[in-house]
Amino acid sequence: MTLPERITSAREVARRLGLSHTAIQQAEQVGRIRREADGSWDLDRVRRDLTAAAVPGRSPLATPGDDTPLGRLTLARLALGVEAQRLAIDETKGRLMDITAANHRIDEAAAGMRDAVLSWPARVSGRIAAEIGRDPHLVQTILQEQMNKLLMEVADRLNPAG
Repeated sequence: MTLPERITSAREVARRLGLSHTAIQQAEQVGRIRREADGSWDLDRVRRDLTAAAVPGRSPLATPGDDTPLGRLTLARLALGVEAQRLAIDETKGRLMDITAANHRIDEAAAGMRDAVLSWPARVSGRIAAEIGRDPHLVQTILQEQMNKLLMEVADRLNPAG
């Protein structure tokens, strides 16, 4: 194992990394890099720390793409921004709806279907009774009982928790 290369001059660190002396000073001031306890610089650690915080396209130390934590965060931030823009467009075009409004529409549709199903026995019981030669009231009562039973089964399936 080789010992890390120690340099005492910030200007020399900048020269070896291909950066300006000002860039090294600013990175040290904001805490992206730091000196060793004896005041020297560990060149490998400085390179590693600067690379981890480097912005692709702005720093010569940046790795292309999203290989660094900062690169991954930048990409994630960009993806979230794109998703927010897509949702905003969908909302302005009326593709999105408030959950309360959606639940209200669903309740209205379900109530309409329920009412249609419940009124069906009264509409068809006379015709069925005439075809089979039975009392229309009895046929309607039997059909309503069966429809109510069916609706209860469907309601239990849609809401099993009760």
